[in-house]
Amino acid sequence: MTAVKIRLSTINDVKEFVNAVTLCDYEVDLVSGKYVIDAKSIMGILSLDLTQPVNMVVHTDECGGFIQSIEKFIEK
Repeated sequence: MTAVKIRLSTINDVKEFVNAVTLCDYEVDLVSGKYVIDAKSIMGILSLDLTQPVNMVVHTDECGGFIQSIEKFIEK
C-alpha cells in the first residue's frame, strides 16, 4: 500500500486525475477526514473539500508508473 497527499485545484485537475486512475487495475481511494472516496468516481471526488490536500491511498506496492503519471498533483 502506498499513501501520498495530493491537491486537485480545478475541475480539469479532477478529470485528468480520474482518467489516470481509471487505467489502474488496483483500488485507489481518496481520504479526507472521515470520508473515503473511490478515486475513480468524479462525483465522489467533487463531494470532497478540495481547498485542502487529500490523502490518496493506492492498494498495491507496485504503482510507480501511476505515481509518475500524477506527479503534478502530489504535494511536495
